[in-house]
Amino acid sequence: MRPPTPIVSVLLVALGMVFTQTGASFAKMLFPLVGPFGATALRLTLGALALMLVFRPWRHQLDGKQKRAVLLYGVVMGAMNLFFYAALEHIPLGIAVALEFTGPLAVALVGARKPLDFAWIALALVGFVSLLPWGGFAGDISPVGVALALSAGACWAGYIIFGQRAGTGGGAHIAALGVATAALIALPFGIVTAGPLLFDPAILPLGLAVALCSSAIPYALDMIALPQIPARLFGILMSGQPALAAISGLVILGETLSMPQIAGMAAIIVASIGATATITRPAPPTA
Repeated sequence: MRPPTPIVSVLLVALGMVFTQTGASFAKMLFPLVGPFGATALRLTLGALALMLVFRPWRHQLDGKQKRAVLLYGVVMGAMNLFFYAALEHIPLGIAVALEFTGPLAVALVGARKPLDFAWIALALVGFVSLLPWGGFAGDISPVGVALALSAGACWAGYIIFGQRAGTGGGAHIAALGVATAALIALPFGIVTAGPLLFDPAILPLGLAVALCSSAIPYALDMIALPQIPARLFGILMSGQPALAAISGLVILGETLSMPQIAGMAAIIVASIGATATITRPAPPTA
């Protein structure tokens, strides 16, 4: 099979992002049935089963250092999903993703030195403040939802850091192990809050749709596309996640945002794109 061209790779990444936010909307539809923790457990457990069957990680040996990195990677992934889905119970999808995006944005801002770099930081702060309920502009946004989304963002930053460590010298099987670990973290919360409903065959199709859209399909598309595009371009593309989340929330869930909220999201997106494109990262240490 010939590798995709850069243009096709960009389209595959964008398609994966659409699937991710569609899956989040589907997950919110599960909340009346199993709650946010139940939806999290279904997504990660079914997604882990799909990835384990496809990538068969048991065929690979890990050393002690990589096992610890995979464990941390999976733990922060599980916590990130639990916090994020809990936030969706209180605030719209677009707002939750924009606030959660402060995590990877903080990672992108590491290494800021130039005046332009600090302009991106200032722009991100303006967008962030406009989304907060005490900022005077965000309207009826639950402080609980804000706190949960920011907690998910902190876990997303850890997910990036530990994911890089776990993936060094690894491959797709690392992601399968990470998702499986995250599922083990989330599953007890789902069982406690949802009980027997979590295993109701009637909700399995929607749960499977959430798992495929949010985990299996986007990851498979990224695996095909990433070797053909620069990491910085990938980061710029990912900056569009809050906008896609807002569109998905509007089309699937009927969630509407005010103009100040849209402006705040736009500021965070522009700051993320600018930081990704212009901030020079520190060189990795040599062996």
